[in-house]
Amino acid sequence: MTELADRDWRLVPVESRPGPMQMALEEVAAETAASGGPRTVRVYTWEPSTLSLGYRQPPETVDWEYCDNNDITVTRRPTGGGGIYHDSSGDISYSIVGPEDELPGDLMTCYELLCTPILDAFDRMGVDAAFADEKHPEIHKPTCYLRKVNPAHDILADGHKISGNAQYRQREAVIQHGSLSYALAPDRHLGTFRTDAVSESTFDKRVTSIREQAGIDRKEAVETLEAALTEWCDADVGEWTNDELDRAAEIADEKYTAEEWNRRRNDPLSV
Repeated sequence: MTELADRDWRLVPVESRPGPMQMALEEVAAETAASGGPRTVRVYTWEPSTLSLGYRQPPETVDWEYCDNNDITVTRRPTGGGGIYHDSSGDISYSIVGPEDELPGDLMTCYELLCTPILDAFDRMGVDAAFADEKHPEIHKPTCYLRKVNPAHDILADGHKISGNAQYRQREAVIQHGSLSYALAPDRHLGTFRTDAVSESTFDKRVTSIREQAGIDRKEAVETLEAALTEWCDADVGEWTNDELDRAAEIADEKYTAEEWNRRRNDPLSV
């Protein structure tokens, strides 16, 4: 249990929502935490499946037609790195949100702290996972799981990437979110990007999954992650307030579904 456990934390149990709403809820959680409300840990699923672009990722790297034809939503994260295909059944995502003045200012220290429950969850699942301690060359820069491995926030199992994590600071809060691969869908993952340079076999050699490593079902993996997050900060099970949901719906509509943000990286809410 972290020393942060003496604060007021809530666990929002796993829920499925569209990608723009999931990103908007993180901004709302930041507003809540910074204004004296509960800090938030949560597990979530992207429904429908979503390609989340890194903050600086050029839109030309996306196969927009493929995404449209396969009912894959595209939105842009406030965090950097490459794009991640979040399969509605193959991806498990989480976020941790707390006031900036309660968390380490040093980025590496903050990653180490906030990834503690994630590594604990992998251990409980039976996955031998750890921060990357070896170099992996870049295969395809637009794809998060095929970029050069970063030992600060990339988690590997058996030498293969299984989780990517990222942080940003906004509204006087720290937001860390991450993707855990439960099951791989290399055809759809690669299909979202405008490239023929990477084969599915190349993808499979770089990336692994919880199911491949531990053989557990998705429900058990989700419950294990929720338990690790809950125990890490002694969180109470909670939920979004109606005001938070209304505010998030506004942000999702005005920003995370807007072409101005997703294709041109201009934040309509910052004007």
